[in-house]
Amino acid sequence: MQNIDTLIHARWIIPVEPENIVHENYSLAIHEGHIIELLPTDQAKEKYLSRNVQNLTEHALIPGLINTHTHAAMSLFRGLSDDLPLMEWLNDHIWPAEGKWVNSEFVQDGTELAIAEMIRGGTTTFSDMYFFPDVAAHVADKSGIRAVVGMIIIDFPTVWASSAGEYISKGLEVNERYRHHPRITTAFAPHAPYTVSDEPLQQINTLAEQLDIPVHIHLHETDDEIKQSIENHKERPLQRLTRLGLLSPRLIAVHMTHLSDDEISQVAQAGAHVVHCPESNLKLASGFCPVHKIMSTGGNVALGTDGAASNNDLDMFGEMRTAALLAKAVANDASALPAECALKMATLNGAQALGIDDKTGSLKAGKAADITAVHLGSLENQPIYHPVSQIVYTSGRHNVTDVWVAGQHLLKSGMLTTLNEDKIKQKTMRWQTCIAEE
Repeated sequence: MQNIDTLIHARWIIPVEPENIVHENYSLAIHEGHIIELLPTDQAKEKYLSRNVQNLTEHALIPGLINTHTHAAMSLFRGLSDDLPLMEWLNDHIWPAEGKWVNSEFVQDGTELAIAEMIRGGTTTFSDMYFFPDVAAHVADKSGIRAVVGMIIIDFPTVWASSAGEYISKGLEVNERYRHHPRITTAFAPHAPYTVSDEPLQQINTLAEQLDIPVHIHLHETDDEIKQSIENHKERPLQRLTRLGLLSPRLIAVHMTHLSDDEISQVAQAGAHVVHCPESNLKLASGFCPVHKIMSTGGNVALGTDGAASNNDLDMFGEMRTAALLAKAVANDASALPAECALKMATLNGAQALGIDDKTGSLKAGKAADITAVHLGSLENQPIYHPVSQIVYTSGRHNVTDVWVAGQHLLKSGMLTTLNEDKIKQKTMRWQTCIAEE
């Protein structure tokens, strides 16, 4: 028998790749942080020997969920300013609050809170866009989660940098620090077309090509954004990014709620990626991403929660269900986004968008052991005819019991192993007291 680090026996394994496959009474063999084999449980017991054996007889194993768009530290602003239109929310509430409260300690504590929430909800990878990306990367590293840390760029000064040039320079330092890290990678993160001018966008495009890293940007989020672009630049935002050379397979375009049919085809043909944030878009009344049309043209669509200040949670199970239901209503087609597709959007599609699908996004031999265990034994999940449908339509993050990243057990029987939940709550309450007093 072959000695390995971990052997997990499960009722179901849903690898996502290949598509539409559900293995019943299957096992995952894990060694040195990687999946080495998926095989029937009776065969696994004969072939492998491990001191760490998990028997999850009422669980489905799925790839760890990938939250492809977050502002993690903004979890400390959760519920601060609700039920407002996007620009009023930003201009009158969020940006002033950020100007007063955001510093390295805020980002450290807010990111830790967000990571704890995400791990408890089955998320093993997140893509972030916020100030102090060096701090966010450090917290992610300590927690054991996988992260793509956005090197934020905007035109105006903040506590993180005073100019677009300084944002880029500081971002490059973060990239250099983590470029060989096994779990932490980077992306350029220009905030939006209306907050970043042409010259830094062109510089970002050049550097992204040289470093071969993604460019993560809010794009076509609202109708007002498009109107402003036509007024200020005489072209729509996507046209402007295309003119500047940014429309490419490196582009991660977040929201994309207002698109013409020609723009949908243009994005798909360029190989750019779309991140759909259905619950944030609904809450801010930003519009509806035409997910079915984009995917029908061959475009890749991933899922993100956005920040907890506008969602108000980092629950990828909720995003899967909302995305599936909303797509059906928008397309007027009940088959527009089936459960299998929603799960793929939350896993492999996100990995492809982030350029890490060689490492994660599916349960496949050779990939990192990024795994989420979903308990389907409760009364509310019965009967189970199609496990994937139950995961998307009846289960939730409360059903997650165990999470592994690169083979490390970050959530064990519902308990965080690398983060102290009580200390995180205490720090969060201190921030709440300070912010609420203003």
